[in-house]
Amino acid sequence: MLAVTGDAKFTDVIERALYNGINSGMSLDGTMYCYRNPLAFDPSTGDKIRNPWYDVTCCPPNLERTFGSLPGYFYSTSNDGIYVHLYDNSQLDWRLEDGTGLKVTQKTKYPWDGGVEIAVTPTQASEFTFYLRIPGWSDGPQVTVNGKSLAGAKAGVYLPIRRRWSPGDVIHLQAGMTPQVLEANPRVADDTGRAAVQRGPLVYCLEGLDQSGGVSLSDVALSVGKRPETEFQSEFRSDLLDGVVVLHHAGVAYENGAARNVLYSRYNGESAKTRRIPLTFVPYYAWSNRMATAMQVWTPLLGS
Repeated sequence: MLAVTGDAKFTDVIERALYNGINSGMSLDGTMYCYRNPLAFDPSTGDKIRNPWYDVTCCPPNLERTFGSLPGYFYSTSNDGIYVHLYDNSQLDWRLEDGTGLKVTQKTKYPWDGGVEIAVTPTQASEFTFYLRIPGWSDGPQVTVNGKSLAGAKAGVYLPIRRRWSPGDVIHLQAGMTPQVLEANPRVADDTGRAAVQRGPLVYCLEGLDQSGGVSLSDVALSVGKRPETEFQSEFRSDLLDGVVVLHHAGVAYENGAARNVLYSRYNGESAKTRRIPLTFVPYYAWSNRMATAMQVWTPLLGS
């Protein structure tokens, strides 16, 4: 669909799948795999989500084949130029459709930081269009060429940059990575009254072992107002899960009153008692890499 339409919404789907659904399928040490990608998990059932590789593997090698094919996902050419779809430290050494040689070099800390520096080096000065993807999740994206700002950068589209390119030209993209609270379509009954958290291309989750006081994930909720993006703080932890940005949120935990220990109780119109509690979110792709612990992506919203 992307090749047919050039619509960036399809690239957003590719990126979300790569960073979350596909990347979570392999453990960080490369020795375990997930056959499923559940959005919640309870280890008390005895279920094991990550399994060791076995002698006759069928599905797990598809992960390796996908990772091996990733270079072909980053760029594509058209009659009038080149598209960049994905971002990472990399170098393209290829050619335009008219045969002009072209090198494109990316330098970035993506997906932890939204800044991307792209050096455009044709073999000779040439006029063509560089289609720069602006991720759909980006807040207030900004683009410069050789330090000069460009107008028209809009989340969820490709920004066409038409000019005469020369060796040494540099594009800089700054995609805002404000944490976002996402709601599901109301027809998804299991997610009614719940929300998920995303930062950049990464979906986040709660793991039980990261929460203070041994609180159960079934008792916690997000506490956000009309500006939920201000309710989260980002912190890079080089010592955790091979280096990740974690999100901190001042959420709540419901008090374990008598009504929460029975299957049914009479509604009395009183609000449930809660207490403030710090919540820590980690990227979903990295879950179940330490010990068996509860996990959830969709967390209740206070008052829902």
